[in-house]
Amino acid sequence: METQNYKNHSTIHAPRTHSQNVYYVTVVGLNILAIVNLCRALMAASGRINALLFVLTGISFVAAYGLFRTFSLKAQDRAIRAEENLRHFILTGKLLDKNLQIKQIVALRFAPDEEFIGLAERAVKENLSNDDIKKAIKNWRADYHRA
Repeated sequence: METQNYKNHSTIHAPRTHSQNVYYVTVVGLNILAIVNLCRALMAASGRINALLFVLTGISFVAAYGLFRTFSLKAQDRAIRAEENLRHFILTGKLLDKNLQIKQIVALRFAPDEEFIGLAERAVKENLSNDDIKKAIKNWRADYHRA
C-alpha cells in the first residue's frame, strides 16, 4: 500500500467488500428494471402504480445507502473524538478544548504526539480549518483505517 501523506490521504481507500459490490450491482440493476418497467407501463396505460412503486423502491435503496454511509462516518467521527481526547489527556492531563470542531479533531489525528498539542492549541486560537491543520503537520501520522 502507498505511504499516506497530505497529498494522497483522501484518495487512499479501503478496498470494497464483496457485499458492497453485490449491493451496487443489485441497486443499479433494480433501478434499470424499474425505469424500463415504468416506460412500458406509461406506453401501455396500465400498471402505472406498480411501476411507480418499483421506481420508488429503487430510489429508496439509493437513499438507504447514503444514510448507511453517513451513519458509519458519524460513528467513526465519535470514535476519533474519543481517541484523540484520550491521547490529549495522556499527553497533557487535560481533555481537548471544547471549542474544537469535529472536523478539526479528525484532522488532528494525522499529527504525531510531538506536534499534536501545539496544533490543537493553534487550531482553537487561530480557528484553523481541517485543511490548514493537515498542511501544518510536518511528520504525517498515517491512518489507514478510515472508511
